[in-house]
Amino acid sequence: MKILVINGPNLNMLGIREPHIYGSKTYADLCDMISEYCEGKNIQVDFYQSNHEGCLVDRIQQAYGNADGIVINPGAYTHTSVALLDAVKTVGIPTVEVHISDPDEREDFRKISYIRQGCIATIKGKGFDGYIEAIEKILNL
Repeated sequence: MKILVINGPNLNMLGIREPHIYGSKTYADLCDMISEYCEGKNIQVDFYQSNHEGCLVDRIQQAYGNADGIVINPGAYTHTSVALLDAVKTVGIPTVEVHISDPDEREDFRKISYIRQGCIATIKGKGFDGYIEAIEKILNL
């Protein structure tokens, strides 16, 4: 089993960015936690983070034929990017949308998710543990 974990804009700043919302752990902490979990389950995991929409689209496309599942936290592109939705729909790889915080409990504009239409599930408000839950959803398909 091969899982691709994609993180969008500003997630590289975890630990610095709004710690009252996202906590004090870093992006490296997140990747380490996921890697440890996947190692215990014999899952190959690759990580990708970009602040650029087109780079995220490119990485989703590169997963075609190379990944069994995608876990994606599109960050702010959740609420703006039809391109990410189209990429996920195009490759047809089971994808789970993840958010560290719960966007529904934040500003009104964060309640809209374009990518959700192309995902098998959405996990929100569970912190870093949401990524593990997303991987488990893919494993249980």
